[in-house]
Amino acid sequence: MREANLRGKIRRRFRKTTDSRHELPIAPNLLNRQFLADAPDHAWVGDITYIWTDAGWIYLAVLIDLHSRMVVGWALATHLRTELPVEALRRALGSREPSHEMLHHTDRGCQYASIDYRKLLEQHGIVVSMSRAGDCYDNAVAESFFGSLKQELVHHEHWSNLEEAHRAIHEYIDVFYNRQRLHSSLGYRTPAEVDQEVA
Repeated sequence: MREANLRGKIRRRFRKTTDSRHELPIAPNLLNRQFLADAPDHAWVGDITYIWTDAGWIYLAVLIDLHSRMVVGWALATHLRTELPVEALRRALGSREPSHEMLHHTDRGCQYASIDYRKLLEQHGIVVSMSRAGDCYDNAVAESFFGSLKQELVHHEHWSNLEEAHRAIHEYIDVFYNRQRLHSSLGYRTPAEVDQEVA
């Protein structure tokens, strides 16, 4: 590696974004690590991660379609309030047509267990599933996306504020990840290609 002028990428320190110590209702783990879906919008997984800027921490919420691994909705904010994942969900619902009985899987965080978030899911007939306590493998697809985002973009950039980060993350998700990046889990196709095969 030294001769080729290469160096390994170092993983950054973990920062917890999930607050599962609450009295809100918890859904059973209906997904049960079944990360394959037969068609688009049969199952979505969601999660929230943190990103550093000079102005402080910002937070990214995403929803990913398990059929194509496409990020179907995302939102970025300077807070971890319920409005953040609600905005990501509204964007996903505005651009997709999920079937009734679609499964929506996340961790047990207070944002996903909140009344406002659960009400929006209920209005669209979406079935709720949540990971077991403290088990990141139950939401491995979302965790894998965040790993790719940070290794391929976040850890190599420096942003002054949310606006700068938003521009770069938009480019990464909507242009590169969804439409250009080849995924081994998709037979080295892009999410857009897989999504269009059933259109």
